Amino acid sequence: MQDLHNKRIVLGMSGGIACYKSADLVRRLVERGAHVDVVMTDAATRFITPVTMQAVSGHPVYTDQWDARIANNMPHIDVSRGADAILVAPASADFMAKLVHGRADDLLSLLCLARACPLLVAPAMNREMWLAAPTQRNVAQLRADGVSILGPGNGQQACGETGDGRMLEPMECVTELIAFFQPKPLKGKRVLITAGPTIEAIDPVRVITNRSSGKTGYALARAAWEAGAQVTLISGPTALDQPYGVTRTVVDSAQQMHDAVMAHVAQQDLFISVAAVADWRVANASSEKLKKDGKGAPNIEFAPNPDILATVAAMPNGPWCVGFAAETENLAQYAEEKRKRKGIAMLVGNLAQHVMDADHTTVSIFDDAGEHRLATSSKQDVARQLIEAIATRMPAVIR
Repeated sequence: MQDLHNKRIVLGMSGGIACYKSADLVRRLVERGAHVDVVMTDAATRFITPVTMQAVSGHPVYTDQWDARIANNMPHIDVSRGADAILVAPASADFMAKLVHGRADDLLSLLCLARACPLLVAPAMNREMWLAAPTQRNVAQLRADGVSILGPGNGQQACGETGDGRMLEPMECVTELIAFFQPKPLKGKRVLITAGPTIEAIDPVRVITNRSSGKTGYALARAAWEAGAQVTLISGPTALDQPYGVTRTVVDSAQQMHDAVMAHVAQQDLFISVAAVADWRVANASSEKLKKDGKGAPNIEFAPNPDILATVAAMPNGPWCVGFAAETENLAQYAEEKRKRKGIAMLVGNLAQHVMDADHTTVSIFDDAGEHRLATSSKQDVARQLIEAIATRMPAVIR
């Protein structure tokens, strides 16, 4: 996935044990299509060598403000020109203090002061250093100055203590950087999404379910977060990791999903119903495992499950609703019938046999203007297109 294709990133490294993470971070940025120029402070070179960073980035590393490789001998100007962003990872407490006060006594701080592009910093320090009043004042000032703060994370630290202050993991930094470059049409909005299958018990060890990997719903949750929303994901059982930045609740049955949705739906701006919810549950589920007794198959009786999307769509002053339909034939007919039956303005449909469990998908949007087909692409790319389409269709009072 080339999420950072043709992006030019200047990765700055100040001193700290978290420098070891930066080598993996650069590798992952390059894998996603970025051109990465590495700038290291003298302190950073005490933790990891410029040779290592040159090997993973594929480009010479800058450490000296007097670097004669730059024709005009001004690396503090030229290295950042044309960059899409400067990311300082790790950013020590001392380096953040430098940024706040405009100090520029090494190449990296000079670059940050003379930049003509956005600046992001990933703090990395001991928990007491992070919580210290001067550091918190500096963080607040950096935010006020338009600097994006990534993290920090929480966990065990090199000093043996545990708490806030860890540099985010490399893939978390990558995810944050990708999100930084995405448009923010849902900034400040609250979005509730359902994803994955539901399972309905026959007995304590047997269930019936719908096929769903959850990939589309999870991709939409990430895309909504990238678009600036506060995202809550209600998920049936899947093998997928929790999307970064998203609050997730995992449920099993359709009734549990209904109850979780109703517990969160108040004050939501947008509800996206992606989950493959079972239409029926077993009305006579056994509390004990059913045994083969030679008398034939058990008699299973079904009862309808609650219609989550229709319930939310009918709420007075409820969120704007988007539905999904997975069909095997007559997509346009069945999707439009479902959209009108549910009473929603927008529905996304696809042919399940072509995209089930795959990483790519082809979908069509159905609304009052008809069908709008999107080109086949990765589920994450399609999810971003859908979030953009949703944002342009939401009523102005919600947007």
